Amino acid sequence: MHRATWDPQQYLRHAGHRTRPFLDLLARVSELPGTPAHIADLGCGAGNLTALLADRWPDAHITGLDNSADMLAAAREFAGPTSGGGTLGFRAADAAEWIPDRPYDLVVSNAALQWVPNHPELLAGWVDSLAPGGTFALQVPDQSAAPSHTLLDELCESARWRRCLGGRADGRRQVVLGPAGYLELLAGLNCTVDAWETTYAQLLSGTDPVLDWTKGTALRPVLTALADDPEATADFLTEYRDLLRAAYPATRHGTVYPFRRVFAVATRRS
Repeated sequence: MHRATWDPQQYLRHAGHRTRPFLDLLARVSELPGTPAHIADLGCGAGNLTALLADRWPDAHITGLDNSADMLAAAREFAGPTSGGGTLGFRAADAAEWIPDRPYDLVVSNAALQWVPNHPELLAGWVDSLAPGGTFALQVPDQSAAPSHTLLDELCESARWRRCLGGRADGRRQVVLGPAGYLELLAGLNCTVDAWETTYAQLLSGTDPVLDWTKGTALRPVLTALADDPEATADFLTEYRDLLRAAYPATRHGTVYPFRRVFAVATRRS
């Protein structure tokens, strides 16, 4: 699989809508067993959400993990001591290969595991790393049936773009279970589980806002594959933009972009 490059500034252009699911996930996490707690944020991205963990647990030792050098560079502005005497740091790690180096009171992963095709197989190892009474909390987007993603797939598989991309953008295909799938897996790992899904009716503003949104996420593998060909990049974006305009028409209030997300909070039994 060709790894996508990430653009922290582009990703953060819709930070408000991207933050809300993280807060909804944390709202279902109970108190942690360790004092101070040790927390890992797996796929921390630009670190702005990792910093919110220190608001909830100000004395905790928090480590953000990501495989993107660009994201980690942006995240390091949040590193340092926290208000309650804890610490916040960041380091490189690939979720597909990460082996916890200590027992954690909380491992959280927000909008990252959809990029890790074998993540359902890795859950057992991550849960096993939890301290007794510790929690594994995940949130993943599931837009596989949304026009933004089905149209992207159809465009990539059209004759011109299949030939041009040559399989280099196959990483756009994400692996996500439904709430029942995560519940079954995690309950089988000696956890109590809370699993659910939410579709956020997001109101986006600006010109072609759905295109702008996907430039930060779903389009990354395509933009990475076409990075050395500006003309092809412009052509692809124009075709995709026109498809999105028809699928998500602008209204006088903005553009409505429904977005489905899947959540699971699993607490390891003591």
